[in-house]
Amino acid sequence: MKDGILVVNKPEGLSSAGVVGRLKRILKVKKIGHTGTLDPFATGVLLIAVGKATRISRFFLDGSKAYRARVTLGVETDTYDCTGRETFRADPGDLAGITEAALSRVVAGFSGVQEQVAPAYSALKHEGQPLYKLARQGKPVQKPPRQIEIHRIAMERLETSPQGLPEFNLDVHCSGGTYIRSLAYDIGKQLGCGAHLSALSRTGSSQFTIDQALALDDIKEMDRPEISARIISMSQCLDFMPAIIADEAAAKKIRHGQTLECQGAGLSTDDHIRIIDGQDDLLAIVRADKSGQTFKYCCVFSS
Repeated sequence: MKDGILVVNKPEGLSSAGVVGRLKRILKVKKIGHTGTLDPFATGVLLIAVGKATRISRFFLDGSKAYRARVTLGVETDTYDCTGRETFRADPGDLAGITEAALSRVVAGFSGVQEQVAPAYSALKHEGQPLYKLARQGKPVQKPPRQIEIHRIAMERLETSPQGLPEFNLDVHCSGGTYIRSLAYDIGKQLGCGAHLSALSRTGSSQFTIDQALALDDIKEMDRPEISARIISMSQCLDFMPAIIADEAAAKKIRHGQTLECQGAGLSTDDHIRIIDGQDDLLAIVRADKSGQTFKYCCVFSS
């Protein structure tokens, strides 16, 4: 099976770890993992790293994300979504006074760089414990606000849910680390009526989109060559990094962990560079060292 990223359309009701477990059995590979959790009730793009690509997962964690969300007004929950326990319900009279124009103004105000508080029920950790485990034990922890950026946010018309509550769809393009559950909660707070996230689909992650995603049921029906053909190679996955094509002498140095001289001036020590061979196979990921004269290895894949 080829090393690289498989773009999967996660079904509702299955955890990200559950998707990994199923694919491990289907693909019959030892090393496999996801590059960022998607809540069990949510659907959409889940990036699965296969084989050696598990070593490049970290380069996608902070990538931008795109979501299609459904926000229901008038009810808050402890998880900020439809899976939680109701903690607040607005008076029907307060909901009746919410206009589409007022909602649109509030939603538009969340565009740009801002501070956001993660939900108490999240995978973030406090003293080594996931926050959701502490919350389930009756010991909720609120982490300090984190800086996020919402690049684009747009809502559709206000409608009425089957339960008689106002709701609307929301399209969001945002930085990695943004919680759409918290966004829904904060919109409700600004409106003064409360809100929760009632549905969520991730439509994009880094440069990958839902159009590239395979359903688990479809993967089950594919043979190994078909699945391997849908895995995006490690070099192609990292095409946002500058590339250097190594000749045989440089490839030999990489194989033996020998020093590589920088082939360009003015490189930042923060810039990651992929080194590939003539067939576009990824040999290593490097950064310039402090001297600016040689490269420091971050990951080596050449054997």
